[in-house]
Amino acid sequence: MIKIVSFKICPFVQRVTAALEAKGIDYQIEYISLKEKPQWFLDISPNGQVPVLVTENNTALFESDAIIEYIEDEYGALNNELSNEQRALDRAWSYLASKHYLSQCGTMRSRTKEDFEQRSENLVKAFSKAEQKLSGTSLFFGSNHLGKVDIAWLPLLHRAHIVKQKTGFDFLCGLPKMQAWQNNLLATGIANKAVAEDFEEKFSDFYLSNTYLAGNNEAPAPSCGVSSCC
Repeated sequence: MIKIVSFKICPFVQRVTAALEAKGIDYQIEYISLKEKPQWFLDISPNGQVPVLVTENNTALFESDAIIEYIEDEYGALNNELSNEQRALDRAWSYLASKHYLSQCGTMRSRTKEDFEQRSENLVKAFSKAEQKLSGTSLFFGSNHLGKVDIAWLPLLHRAHIVKQKTGFDFLCGLPKMQAWQNNLLATGIANKAVAEDFEEKFSDFYLSNTYLAGNNEAPAPSCGVSSCC
């Protein structure tokens, strides 16, 4: 059985575990502390980052993009009936999502209104671009079948959902097609299956405590309908 080495609230890890869940692939998972990385982990992870996937042949793979490609090569893509052009577009839209994982993390960790608004600008732009691409008639990105792009955007949309649930702030405010896509993705149950049982607690402790979103710093947490949201 393959093994994933993970940090509990890492979006790059969730992208990998969501891909495995979507394919119905069994895997083991081991969580580590990024503050005290064990030597065995550093020995198999050249970049010192999670995720790491250890194959059944005991080969350690690193970098989430490479791991996603391995899963597709080894176990098959979620959709095998795509043209070369569409596969390239799917890779591009997937990359657009993953390049904003850290942007979302930084935004959520903002302690002041000014930092929050500045950091969220590029993230909201990315959501707006996806809004323009979505048809509004399909359940998922481009079709009614879960695909590679959906898995890539899932960590962003899952975290946005928790933020809205806990604080009232909606990163997708004014983006109805994105909101529908988010609801459809969450309805599959993959988001929760792809994270630890205490994910929401760990996430809230890290991002929604002593931050602007928590409403216990310079200003109350923003909510949809005010200038900082829409």
